[in-house]
Amino acid sequence: MKKLLGPALFIVFTVVLVFTLLAFFPKYAGMLTFIFFFLLFDGYLWLSLRGIVRKMEPVPRCGITLLYWFAAGLLLTTTVCGFFVSFLDWNLPLRTYVQNAILILFLAKVFPVLALVITDLVRAWKYMVSRNIRKRPVAMAGIPRSRQILAAGWVLGVFLFIMLVSGTLFWQFDFTVNRQEVTLKDLPPAFDGMKIVQFSDVHLGSWGSRKQLQKALNTMNDLHPDVIFFTGDMFNYCTADGQGFGDILQTLRAPLGIYTILGNHDYGDYINWPSPAAKQKNMDDLKLFYQKLGWKLLLNEHVILRKGADSIALIGVQNWGASHRFQRFANINQAQKGTETMAIQLLLSHDPSFWDKIISKKYQNIDITFSGHTHGGQVGIDCFNIHWSPITWAYRHWCGLYLNPASPTPQYLYVNQGLGNIGYSGRIGIMPEITLIILKRVAEK
Repeated sequence: MKKLLGPALFIVFTVVLVFTLLAFFPKYAGMLTFIFFFLLFDGYLWLSLRGIVRKMEPVPRCGITLLYWFAAGLLLTTTVCGFFVSFLDWNLPLRTYVQNAILILFLAKVFPVLALVITDLVRAWKYMVSRNIRKRPVAMAGIPRSRQILAAGWVLGVFLFIMLVSGTLFWQFDFTVNRQEVTLKDLPPAFDGMKIVQFSDVHLGSWGSRKQLQKALNTMNDLHPDVIFFTGDMFNYCTADGQGFGDILQTLRAPLGIYTILGNHDYGDYINWPSPAAKQKNMDDLKLFYQKLGWKLLLNEHVILRKGADSIALIGVQNWGASHRFQRFANINQAQKGTETMAIQLLLSHDPSFWDKIISKKYQNIDITFSGHTHGGQVGIDCFNIHWSPITWAYRHWCGLYLNPASPTPQYLYVNQGLGNIGYSGRIGIMPEITLIILKRVAEK
């Protein structure tokens, strides 16, 4: 009975902690469910190590114990501190990298836990075979775990830890400029060669370096764009995430203007607001934020871009996601009204599933849609002609340029893989992106 007391108390502690997080922390994209399982698996893995650790000398035993439980202790500490100082009011780099450290330390244990589960399933199978088929009763404790599988799990865990730390230290701000020419048949002559810079998903609420943000914006300015599109998710939780970044963002320059839309994080839906009025004030502050920057926020509306006597339409819709976890506020009919006679129509839509489900099927007169949202998964493979990320399991169109095969005339979608990060503060294989799209006119014969 005493052996079960420790695990039972740990489970109770885990449940209480997760419910505390639910009550006081931002309601952030289902991560609390993962925290619950991380803590449970942490305890499960420790039970397999406890016997080995107990046999060590006091100093290494204490050191290994503290190191093992560091992530859980850090999570508990942040929870307690959250009672006194709101998580949203923490120093931004501190908040970002504490959260990142917890995530990395828990993720590094995934492979050891998986190896442990596999070995215990094998043990359970051998136990049942011995008792029910061979009729040779044997104690479960007498069946050893496979040392080879456990060793492989720990080796993979150490490798994952090194990669995650490297992704934070070396690749988080390794900005990549992706250049793409797009030819449009009816492009007015004055817009031939027009340079569009697109960036997306900055997530200032998890941006730990003003210097690196300035570096990214300088890179955009050096491309000498005619126009700049930002396709949503400037913030994580609330507009206050942008405090201290306005002066940097104001350094962006484009003669035809800077245009932006809202992403799913910009609405303030991942935080518990004290009242509807407080949430509305957050949205009012967001509009004022962009107004001070001099960027045009498009909320189911359009503008006309003009060069000389020629013009094209730029349409911006609010967020719409195929998953019901996300807002569905886009109104393309309202936004497009008045552009019917325009030869070229460009669309800003944060979530690429809107193009997949709606635009590509019913609005094939829209020439190019610019999206973000996916971050390219932040982790993946982009080398040796292999372009893959786990995000492909959730989104058909997750990164790069796509052509609608069902459209009678060329219709394109470009998905930017994001400039910032969410959850994990790093990149592995999928670098933060700045997109340069050059519009070309079909050459006359």
